[in-house]
Amino acid sequence: MNTENNQDKTNGQDKLKDNPKKQKEGKKQRPGMPKGRDLSLWLIVFFGALFMANYFQQKGADKRIKEVPYSEVIKAIKTDQVKRVTFKGEILEATLNKSDTRSDIQGEKSSLKLITPLPPLPSPDLLTLLESKGIEIVAVKEQSNTWLNILISFLPWIFIIGFFYYSSRSLNKKMGGMGQPPFMGAHKSHEIDASQSNIKFSDVAGAQNAKLDLQEVVDFLKNPDKFKDMGALLPRGVLMVGPPGTGKTLMAKAVAGEADVPFFSMSGSEFIELYVGMGASRVRKLFEEAKEKAPSIIFIDEIDSIGRARGTGLGGGHDEREQTLNQILAEMDGFGTGESVVVLAATNRPDVLDTALTRPGRFDRQVVMDLPMIKAREEIIKIHMRKIPLADDVDITHIARITPGFSGAQLKNLVNEAALIAARLEDKQVNAHHFSLARDKVLMGNPRDEVLTEKQKRVIAIHESGHALVALLSENSNPVTKITIIPRGRALGFTEQTPEEDMINQSKSYLMTQLAILLGGRVAEEVLLDEITTGAQDDLKRATKIARSMIANFGMSETFGLLTIEMGEDHPFLGREMSKHKEFSEETAQKLDKEIITILEERKDHVKDLLVKNKTILEKLSQELFDKETLEKQDIYQIAGLSFA
Repeated sequence: MNTENNQDKTNGQDKLKDNPKKQKEGKKQRPGMPKGRDLSLWLIVFFGALFMANYFQQKGADKRIKEVPYSEVIKAIKTDQVKRVTFKGEILEATLNKSDTRSDIQGEKSSLKLITPLPPLPSPDLLTLLESKGIEIVAVKEQSNTWLNILISFLPWIFIIGFFYYSSRSLNKKMGGMGQPPFMGAHKSHEIDASQSNIKFSDVAGAQNAKLDLQEVVDFLKNPDKFKDMGALLPRGVLMVGPPGTGKTLMAKAVAGEADVPFFSMSGSEFIELYVGMGASRVRKLFEEAKEKAPSIIFIDEIDSIGRARGTGLGGGHDEREQTLNQILAEMDGFGTGESVVVLAATNRPDVLDTALTRPGRFDRQVVMDLPMIKAREEIIKIHMRKIPLADDVDITHIARITPGFSGAQLKNLVNEAALIAARLEDKQVNAHHFSLARDKVLMGNPRDEVLTEKQKRVIAIHESGHALVALLSENSNPVTKITIIPRGRALGFTEQTPEEDMINQSKSYLMTQLAILLGGRVAEEVLLDEITTGAQDDLKRATKIARSMIANFGMSETFGLLTIEMGEDHPFLGREMSKHKEFSEETAQKLDKEIITILEERKDHVKDLLVKNKTILEKLSQELFDKETLEKQDIYQIAGLSFA
């Protein structure tokens, strides 16, 4: 069961505001794609049709013409079945009478013509026989159709080769190729024409410091001579660092839009393909295109997928990713002084990047894009509310205040969910209630259709009431805004606490209060039920983690003082468990465990004493929660006999 609003989640997606026109520009014909592809297709169709027509013509002619021995033709002449004889070079063609076509000629009743090669020795009696029978004699000079015959003979091969050629090009296109054989040499960069983009710095809210750092890059690209006169060099690379969903990709597009220069975008994972050397080849191709259209910007998203520290993987020095990284290092360090090409890169894992990549001269500066504070959240919400009809009761400042820890992507999702809820309810405007429902959905998920028994609901109500009452009675806790026992997501119940202001540093007293609140649900079960359940599993896990951090990392223990104990290290390639190592003795570990148990036991005793003294309020609060299933802030404080602002 969750005890408070987990506001520190940073999962999300970078904000994207792609213009449809720009997307169409990005789908223009890539370099290397054949311009005469349609002409080739029509040629293949033409030759195929010619071949098929010739084939069917010959097949139809075969039914009308029968090649027979010379003696059969003489027999047909003598029996008056032939009306015309045509001499075509060395071929004798006998045309039969339609009325005399009988089945005694090789059983071919449908044959109208008989052909046979003339014998090598002249036959003077043949002409005499023809004249005596009154048969028409025709002599045709043989015409040479050598080229036509050659073409017709090659038609099947042309058709087959053309078919495979067109099929391979179609397959190569689907696999992202550029005209080379399938999978080989494919280039996947996406060029976006900045003139077709309307994304500017004004579309990116809440990142003022990042804008100031990147504004210099824009000025460099717009007016490089002003800086060159002062001896300043163009920054070769800018690394944008921040949690997911903070707008790193959108900021890169805003830089391209402000500078009005060509923008080449590519994800780090797109460099790696099936064959060895593909990554380095794509890096070379990408930088060549950018240099040709300089001044320009190259944006590599999720660069940590190829820029991880070298020499630490299981693949050795010849790993494909390392070869790709080496090529990037060479390209970035190989820029001439006159090449106005800036490399922007984004990552949420700067700790795993290779030091050669992040040094000055490659990535000269790092721009930190952190989670937005309250003023920044308010600006972001305003941008996403531009096209949404709002009711008068919507307070943007209040929404920004109750969404601490939200990234820009999460705020966009919140506004969109509120609009979806309003449309689903067929309301004309989006009001404050819609935003409240949307916030619950974003934080906790959709309500689950689970039928809980009366006993189960009562246990959950007591558990959540314990969390809420401890928070209400503690001085250093965040205000309780909602309690619910409606199952949402993975939680059966939820006690929501919203901080009044963004918290950067946490005091020891605040952390001790958080431990007490987390243990409040388990202790409330002991006080009212004289029994414990498994519902406190997540609470105990989080409480143990906080207590361990207080002792091992924050120096808040009297036993260890200012000592920091490194518990483990996340290796960039190997699994976490494989990379665990200890820099302390077993005796220190035992003292650490003992100290954690001591803190948790002290907090438990404190919470139990607090709930026993206020048992009546706990019973009343749990009963009201059991009856209504959800209690808002005003109801909670009234039941507890407290006043709230």
